[in-house]
Amino acid sequence: MSDLYHLVGPPASGKRTVGLELARLTGAVLIDNHLFNDAVFRPYGADGLRALPPEIHALAAQVRALDPEAARMAPPDVSHIFTSDLTNRPSGPAALQLVRDLAAARKARYIPVWLTCAASELERRVGQPERQERAKIRDPLALRAMLATSGVLPPPPDALVIDTTHFPAGKTAARIAAHAAEREPE
Repeated sequence: MSDLYHLVGPPASGKRTVGLELARLTGAVLIDNHLFNDAVFRPYGADGLRALPPEIHALAAQVRALDPEAARMAPPDVSHIFTSDLTNRPSGPAALQLVRDLAAARKARYIPVWLTCAASELERRVGQPERQERAKIRDPLALRAMLATSGVLPPPPDALVIDTTHFPAGKTAARIAAHAAEREPE
């Protein structure tokens, strides 16, 4: 049986970093939310500081739609790690359901993980230089405004919640892997 790990958290909460460690521990394929965004953001010239127009977000959404289709076609023994920044906007619950449905279609165990982090630490992390190479948000004020207007989708009852403020990525990934090992097969 394969697993579908779903790492959800706001920008700079460590989704990709934890996902890389989790992939190393489990052998699961990491499908970072910027994998598909970058196909659109890079040619546009996104720098993580300037706001992107709605047309660019809509184009990125079209590319992201290929993500679950490719994963659905994967061999049954392939596990996946998806990362998502899910907000309180209507697209948040819909995106959560899409990943849950993908796990069900693949007959994979769905393992939702919510990564939380103190706002002050998120704001510190968005300034990290490595975020520029992935065209990720880098402006602390823009992050603060985004969190204030869109929020973060609350974790569902079956989610493992981990505060990454002071918890290193390697330990977070180990905790997720241990949590998955403890769960009964679905």
